Amino acid sequence: MGLEFPNPVGLAAGLDKDAAHIDALARMGFGFIEVGTVTPRSQPGNPRPRLFRIKEKQAIVNRFGFNNVGLDVFLDNVRATRWKGILGINIGRNASTPAELAADDYAVGLERVYPEASYVTINISSPNTEGLRGLQEKEALDALLDRLARARQRLAGLFGKRVPLVLKVAPDLEPSQIESIAEAVLRHGIDGVAATNTSLSREGVQGLPHADEAGGLSGAPIRHRATEVLKQFRKHLPGVTLIGAGGIMSGPDAAEKFAAGAALVQVYSGLVYRGPGLVGECVSAYRAKSGR
Repeated sequence: MGLEFPNPVGLAAGLDKDAAHIDALARMGFGFIEVGTVTPRSQPGNPRPRLFRIKEKQAIVNRFGFNNVGLDVFLDNVRATRWKGILGINIGRNASTPAELAADDYAVGLERVYPEASYVTINISSPNTEGLRGLQEKEALDALLDRLARARQRLAGLFGKRVPLVLKVAPDLEPSQIESIAEAVLRHGIDGVAATNTSLSREGVQGLPHADEAGGLSGAPIRHRATEVLKQFRKHLPGVTLIGAGGIMSGPDAAEKFAAGAALVQVYSGLVYRGPGLVGECVSAYRAKSGR
C-alpha cells in the first residue's frame, strides 16, 4: 500500500476503540496498530452484557455495537499520542443513521481522520449494527466506494498525501459475493482488503455456554473459514494488499495466513487468550517463512 512496516503483525480494530491506549499497545511490538471503529457521533453501543468468552474453544462473542467517544474526542486522543508508527483508523456509521444515509457517515469519517491516518479501514462487516452488512451488497458497495474514492482523491490534493483505503469484510460471504466485492475493490482503486471480521456462524462452539448469545464470534473457531475467504480474495485480487485476521492464536496460525496470501496479519482474540507474547511469536513465524 506504499507503506513500510517494521513487521507485518498488527493489532486489529475493536480493542482500542477510542484511540486511548496507543502508546501502551505499541510497546507490545506490533508493526502497526488499528484503532476504532469510530463513528461521527459518540454512542454507547449495545446494552450490557455484550462480551462473552467461550474459554473451552478460545473464542469470544461480542455485540458491542460500535461503542465509542465519537470523532472529536477520538482525534484528540490520536493527536496526543507520542508513538509515530503506522496507524490504521477504522471508520463506521452511527446506529442512528438510516441505512440509506450510511455513506454520509463514512464520508465524514474519512474527511476527519484523513490527516492523522497511515491508512483508513472502511468497516462494513460488523454484525452488531443493524443493516451494516448490507453495504457489502453490490449496488450499495459500489455507491459507497465510488463516493469514498472520489473523496480520497480530493483529500490527497488537499493534504499532499494519498492515504490507502482498506475494506474490512465478513467471513460469512458466498463465493459470488466475494467475486462481486473484489470487482468493486478493483474498480474503485481500493488498496487493501482485511479478511475477516467476526462471524455469525456458531460452527465449532454449538452447545457451549454463551454460544447462543447474539453477536459476532471470533477466535480459534473461525480460523479456517477466515483463511478460506482470504484465499478466495487472493485469487481475485492478485495485486491488492490482503490483511489476514480471524483465529490467529499462534505463530503457525499466522504462517497459515501468510501462506494463504496475506501480506499483513492482525490479532485480537489471540491477544486476549495468549497475551503479548503472541506478537513476537507471529513475527518469528513470518521471518521463518520469508527468510527475513
